[in-house]
Amino acid sequence: MKLSPYLLKQNWMLFLVGFILAILLTIPVRLAITYCQVPQPQAILTLGGGADREEFTASFAHFDPDLKIWVSSGSPPKRAREIFHSAGIDKNRLYLDYQATDTVTNFTTLVDAFQQQQIQHLFLITSKFHMPRAKAIATVVLGSRGIAFTPVSVPSQPKESESILRIIRDVVRSILWIFTGYTGAEF
Repeated sequence: MKLSPYLLKQNWMLFLVGFILAILLTIPVRLAITYCQVPQPQAILTLGGGADREEFTASFAHFDPDLKIWVSSGSPPKRAREIFHSAGIDKNRLYLDYQATDTVTNFTTLVDAFQQQQIQHLFLITSKFHMPRAKAIATVVLGSRGIAFTPVSVPSQPKESESILRIIRDVVRSILWIFTGYTGAEF
């Protein structure tokens, strides 16, 4: 029995949608398992966007002097090092990374390094207005690798929340990255 081209196309689309859903539904399960296995964060990830985030992170890092600190595309290296040095943070705890060009690549450029260092749970630090988008992206990118995160918002001046369209766009880009390794940063 030969299937018509229409039925073949329809079956193929159903399979593809089912496959994508199956992959995405594993993320919450992986995160739940990680939260149970590693309830305390093992490192700090600060998303660039202003010296206030690094200053907050430097103060926050005093609560656990064993945590490594990753700053993704933040202040210029000299300024970032000054901020952490002034706060008394050992330079050996600090990892400055400037590969990222946007919020999606903040995560995609570092997720392999976190896995190599066996980091399974992070504090995620960014501004309050930026946190909803950062959490959505982190859930997809970090969650796809079984890395959990605990969000910590930097107190900031009241600003409007980021657009839901920006959040959706970046979640779609994160899903694209899972399947292709491509972030669509040029969009």
